Amino acid sequence: QVQLVESGGGLVQAGGSLRLSCAASGRTFSSYAMGWFRQAPGKEREFVAAIARTGGVIDYGNSVKGRFTISRDDAKKMVYLQLNSLKAEDTAVYYCAASSRFLPTRKSYVDYWGPGTQVTVSS
Repeated sequence: QVQLVESGGGLVQAGGSLRLSCAASGRTFSSYAMGWFRQAPGKEREFVAAIARTGGVIDYGNSVKGRFTISRDDAKKMVYLQLNSLKAEDTAVYYCAASSRFLPTRKSYVDYWGPGTQVTVSS
């Protein structure tokens, strides 16, 4: 089992940057593929980024490609999401996700969720 806790959210101006962190507990962290999803008010939770267990395969949602970067540090049991060139439409609660599947690009692939961290981008 894996417990996930996100941090690093906050209020930022459009064009700015943030780095989200996800701390995982549990001895089997390295056996999980990890991902980030987000949910804006009144909208469905959507895929943002995912990284495979080895870190060798990465995927991004179309709306964040070229602006966001996902990474993982298995020794520290951490996953990161670097958010650059932020836009007002990036405002959402961001959730860390762990999956026993190859790459968690869908909500149905996720086994564990964190409680989320709020990112607000002012225009």
